[in-house]
Order: sequence, then C-alpha cells, then structure tokens
Amino acid sequence: MSYANPLLEHPSRAAPRHVGVIGAGSIGPDIAYYLKSALPGLKLTLIDIRQDAIDAALERLKGYAEKAVARGKMKPEEARAALDGLVGSTDYAALADCDWVLEAATEDLALKRRIFADVESRVAKDAVITSNTSSLPAARIFSGLKHPVRATVTHFFAPAWRNPAVEVIDWDRADPALVAWLRHLFAATGKLPLVTTDAPCFMLDRVFDNWCNDAALLLGDATAAEIDSVAGEFVHAGPFFVLNLAHGNPIITETNTLQAEEEGAHYRPAGIFRSVDRWLTVKPGKSVAVEPKTAANVRDRMQGVLLSQTVDILDRGIGTAADLDLGCRVALGFKRGPLEIMRDAGDAECDRILARFAKDRPGMPGAKRALASYQPAERHVLVDEVDGVKIITLRRPEALNALHDEMTDEILGVIRRHEDDAKVAGFVIVGYGTKAFCAGADIGRFPSLLGDADAAAQYARDCSRLLVHLDACAKPVVAALNGMALGGGFELAMRCHALVADQSAWMQLPEVTLGILPGIGAMVVPYRRWPQAAAKFHRMLTGAEKLTAARAHELGVVDALADGYDDLIAKAVARVHAMKGKPARIADGAVAIPPFEAPDAARKLSAKVIGLIEQAVAQAGAAPTLAAALEVGYRAFGAVACSAAAREGIDAFMTRRKPDFGTTG
Repeated sequence: MSYANPLLEHPSRAAPRHVGVIGAGSIGPDIAYYLKSALPGLKLTLIDIRQDAIDAALERLKGYAEKAVARGKMKPEEARAALDGLVGSTDYAALADCDWVLEAATEDLALKRRIFADVESRVAKDAVITSNTSSLPAARIFSGLKHPVRATVTHFFAPAWRNPAVEVIDWDRADPALVAWLRHLFAATGKLPLVTTDAPCFMLDRVFDNWCNDAALLLGDATAAEIDSVAGEFVHAGPFFVLNLAHGNPIITETNTLQAEEEGAHYRPAGIFRSVDRWLTVKPGKSVAVEPKTAANVRDRMQGVLLSQTVDILDRGIGTAADLDLGCRVALGFKRGPLEIMRDAGDAECDRILARFAKDRPGMPGAKRALASYQPAERHVLVDEVDGVKIITLRRPEALNALHDEMTDEILGVIRRHEDDAKVAGFVIVGYGTKAFCAGADIGRFPSLLGDADAAAQYARDCSRLLVHLDACAKPVVAALNGMALGGGFELAMRCHALVADQSAWMQLPEVTLGILPGIGAMVVPYRRWPQAAAKFHRMLTGAEKLTAARAHELGVVDALADGYDDLIAKAVARVHAMKGKPARIADGAVAIPPFEAPDAARKLSAKVIGLIEQAVAQAGAAPTLAAALEVGYRAFGAVACSAAAREGIDAFMTRRKPDFGTTG
C-alpha cells in the first residue's frame, strides 16, 4: 500500500459498470443493495441456482428501498435508481460482460472452486473476481484460476448494506493494483476497507470466532446469559445473542476447525456447538445477576482470548493495530477496541490476564514482546505525504469523523512531530471518505458539565489546545472539506490557514439547536477573518443556517472549490505551497460587529441561548486581542452550560427526541 488513506490512491481501473453477485441467500443480496445504492447507473446481476431464492432476494431489496424512502433516508428517485438495472438469473451466461464478479455462496471450498472455474471461463481475463468468504484463504480458493492476479477475498460484515467494514485480502498472487482499486472503490462508496494478509479467518473473524468459542468453553462455569451479561462490559451484544442472531453455531464449528487444522488443536471448536440450535440468553442492554467470583472468572477469560488474538494478529502482521481496533468497534460491536482495552487496563493487569489464559488454554498465542509496543502511534488519524505535504486524515467513520480528546491529541502530535522538519512544507487536514470532513465534537462529555460554569469553560479551553497551536503554527495548515463540517469540525477548519472545499461540502453550526453555543472560536474567528461574511455567520450561530461550499467561496471563506477527492487534495496541497511557510495570522485588535437580526428559526430555539451568543459575539469583537476574544467564548460556553435550555437540548439529543425550548427561555 502506498497510502494509508485509500482515497489518495490513483486506481488503475474505472468504477465497475456491471457487477455479478453469486448467491441470493443472506448476505449476497445485501452486498448487491449496497453496490446499487452507492454506484448510480450500475448494472447488477444476482445469480443463484434457485429462481425462488432470486425472487425473494429481489423482493427484499425492493423492501429496503421502500423503507429508506419512508424514513427519509432516500429520495424516491434514488430508490428507483437503486432498483433499476437490478436483475436476477439462474444462468451463469448472464455474467459474460461483468467487470466484477463477487461470490457470496456457502462456505464450501470445493463449491467455491467450481463456481470460480465456471466464472473464469465466461468473463474477460481482466474482470475482477472476489469471494465473500469469512475464513477460507484466497490461496486455497483461487489456486486453480488461470489469472489469479485479478482475484482476492472481499469479506463483508452483516448487514452488508449498512455495516461499513470490509476486509480486503492482500495475498501473494493478487495484483497490488487490484488491492488498491478495491480499497479506493470501497472508501469512495462509504465502506471501511481493512487490508489483511491471507491467514485463515483473516483478522476480524479470528477475534469473533475465538471470542465465541471461548464463551462456549466457559459454559461449565457459567450460563450463556451470565456470560453475555459480563461480556456486555466490552461489547454491545454478547457472544451468545449474536450467535442466535446470525445462526452462527455451524459457522464457529467450521472456522475453528479450519484454524485447528492450520494452527493446532487448541483452536478446536467447543463440542456443544454441534448439539445446540439456540442459546438461552439476554438481549443487549439487559443482564442477569452474576455471582462476583463467576463474573471475575468470565471477565478474565473473555479478555484473555481477546488479548491473545490481538497480540497474535499483530505479531504475525495479519493486520495493523489501528485497523484492528477500528474494525472491532465497527464490524464486531466492541465498545472499545482491544488495544484500547489493553492500554486502559495497564501492562501489569494485561500480563496477569494473559498468564492466566495461558494456563486455562494451553497452546493459545501469547505476547512475544512488551505489551506497550503493540499500541498504534495513531488510532484515529491516518498520516500520508503528498508532494512534501503531510496529509492528516481524520478517521472515525462510525462517528462521521467527529472530534474527541484522543483524536485532537493525535492531530496535534502529528503537527508537532513535523512542524520543524525542513522537508515538510505544511499540512492538509481532510476527513475519511466522501461524506464528512468532521461532524463536530462528541457530545458524550456534555451531560457531566451541565450546571458547572467553571468546568464547562475549562473544557472549552482544553478542547482549544489544537486550535490555539494552529494560530501560531509556523507552517501552513489547510482544511480540505470533503463533506460536511459541523460545529467543532467547522471551528477546526476556521483555524486552519486556508480552506478548500469539494463542491458538495457544506458547513453548519448546529449548537443552538441543542441549547448550547460553539465555544471554541466560531463566535470570534469568522468576524476577524471574514468580516464581509458577518451577516451569514450571525444566522449560522443563532439559527443553525447551513453554508454551502459555493456560497462560502463567494464570501471568501473558502479559497477554492474542487471537483472530487483527487482535485480537493491537489488544490489543498497547492495552497500549502502557495503560502510558502508564511501562513496568515488572525489579527489582534477590536473588530466591528454589525447588528443581529432575528433568525427565522428563532421561535423554535432558545431565546436565552441566542441572547448569550449575541452578547458573546459583541464582547469578543470589542476584545483587544485574539486571546481575550477567545476567552469570551470559553466563558460563554460555561454560562450556557448552566442554562435550562442546555439541559433540555442535551437530554433531547441523548434520548433522540425533539427539544422543547418553550418553557426554558
């Protein structure tokens, strides 16, 4: 891989025009729906040996589209486009002009080999061929192909139309350009491609399968409901609940048998999987009482197998630490990645857990080096270099790249690491994927700040540490807005020395709709950098009005507009070089603030909060220095945290209801 961010790659082939998906069972149709929704104009042929399976699958996909329209997730014309060009067939001849054939049939090696022999005889020699297997190595599946360089595994996770994770297997006979193309295509269409080597079960299924297998091996000491209750500390849904949901008992038997054949008898599946259809357990969020000694035993065992698989995956180079953490959260439903769990528990506790696991499960992998060395340098950002410019990609796709403390510190760490390097011209900050630059700041900390003005103001100061550093950074930093920039994400972009934006990007300051205000620069910086846009920022602050990239360009907020990710990065890099190491500074001194006008949305919002915003903007404008003006914003954030409107707005957000500011003022 030449770039950590897949969208920096320049793929050698175009997006597919005709895709064939083989298998109309559970996951094949979901993959088809994802592809049709993400690639307008794509022709897609769904293949199965049974016509009734095809008919049921097509009806299911029609239902998906109808529900998306009913819920406002998709426009009617988008739903029609997702279904147009979608056909089914029992005849493999329908695949003849496909430029990508994706197999999602049963986990049967002999069957897959027969399918691919048939496919290869019908398609062009440069057509891409991939398998959705969760465990079978690519070398086994594709060993009989005449042109294996165009074949690999693309392992989706259920539900494939919604779960962003997909493993792309980089095996020794695959063309590197194929892997690069798949990574780029997946990232451009909303997926999270995670590259792994060709080990049995790859990366994430090694974690999941052994997590479930060890849970079953614990059944002599605890019930399924007790194990799921304890596991709820680590995952959103316990192993037995997930097995019920996925009818996964046979899958664990197959995958762990494969691992046992390859790597040793210690991976042998629990015998109980062959005799139980469903488990008596609890739903996510529910629990049963567990005796403390039993809970401690289950906790140690479940953490033991998780840490054992983690160090083994990293020792063998099956995947990277950051991908493993992110994949476990996104694909498998872990609340924290395994390396986050290791870091938070500390080396001594993890050594104890692994030592006990080694006694309980002889032969299972253990750490081969100091535990601290397994931690990634960055978890939430990717770092690349283009033409002497460091590209920092914000990668929290599950949160639309929203900022939190760890991501903030990682961005700051990358800049500090390279800002004195004469070979580095500057930095570009961009979001992962094509939907979001940064969706703001995680709101999880806010409830604990309500009612405490000093703590809330200090929180705003703490959140500004990266932004204050950017104010004084000697090298230019450019924000490349690849999608939405909301709240704190837009405040981050404002403090960069220039902004470029994709034509589809847009900006918003939605804090007022939550009964709070943007306290880390949005009430200060726009009026000093872009006074000509003051009226627009008034409306954004007090009415949450959106700002399109085109309008931002007209107002001088955005320096250049781009057409697509490649053009965006090229223009951002060019802007870094144009500043020649002399980024413009935000000036000190008082600035004139024009009068506010009541926004159209004010009647639905809090008059108290709008008043605080207007007051803070005026006071910040009169401040003699930028630092003093920013302090006004911090204190205003502290004041709003003590308001009834903030309590109502934050509670409404957390409980997914519309806020009612009618009684809060």
